[in-house]
Amino acid sequence: MTEEAHLQERLEWITRKWWFFVIVILLQFVIPPHTSKGFKFPEEWSTVCLQAIANPFFSLSRYNPIFKIIPILLIVSIIIIPKRAGRLFSAYAAVSYVLFALRQGIGKTEEHGFVINGHWIIVSLIVAAFWFWEAIVNHNDFTARKQAFWKYWVAPLALLAFWYPLNRQTGMPDFSLSYLFTNGAGLAFCTMTPLYTGILTIYYPKVNLTTLRVTSLIGLITAVNNMHLNFIAYPKMLWWNGVLHIPLLLISTYGLIISLRHPQTER
Repeated sequence: MTEEAHLQERLEWITRKWWFFVIVILLQFVIPPHTSKGFKFPEEWSTVCLQAIANPFFSLSRYNPIFKIIPILLIVSIIIIPKRAGRLFSAYAAVSYVLFALRQGIGKTEEHGFVINGHWIIVSLIVAAFWFWEAIVNHNDFTARKQAFWKYWVAPLALLAFWYPLNRQTGMPDFSLSYLFTNGAGLAFCTMTPLYTGILTIYYPKVNLTTLRVTSLIGLITAVNNMHLNFIAYPKMLWWNGVLHIPLLLISTYGLIISLRHPQTER
């Protein structure tokens, strides 16, 4: 057995253990955000995190079109040249999660000053690490083959998340087609994870199950937090944002379930 195969086997074993799930879940609650001006703990925990996301220290908004066009080109490449595009797709996903960690985990606000959302940075980098690993071992097999039609149920949901038809000024629905190429959904965990995970579920089981499992697990935890935030904490203001997070909830749940059905086998 090669070193890569041995490590893949170890990752498969670790990511199936109950304590791995417990550790990942606890990360959401044991690492509060750090602010330069302080905040009321725990009452303002969620508010501080929201403010950091809304006011990123690393603002990449001028590059929004680039991060919308590249995923589209990669999906087309997977269809046309799957053997060559697979590793590039995984590498881009890995870089994306690093950017999510920086862009959504570090902010600068007027009320709380400089904000570092430590737990978000950690979980995003964990996902990034598994995608980098997949870029190395290249387990994902995107070769065209006959698929059951029902497996494509994830496609319209992933498209909705990627499109993210929300008016930033009003918070209400806005189905402008320009958002497919111009908004910041290409640089957000909650809108890109349904796309990455959804593609893996379509080609399941010939994908890296550990990458699918970890991405789905953290995606599910994030989705549950967003359901509470959007539909319970601030329903009048964020209900449509909550609707647009349903793809993350459903696809992550599905991805986690199927990733646990069978152990990864070496091909």
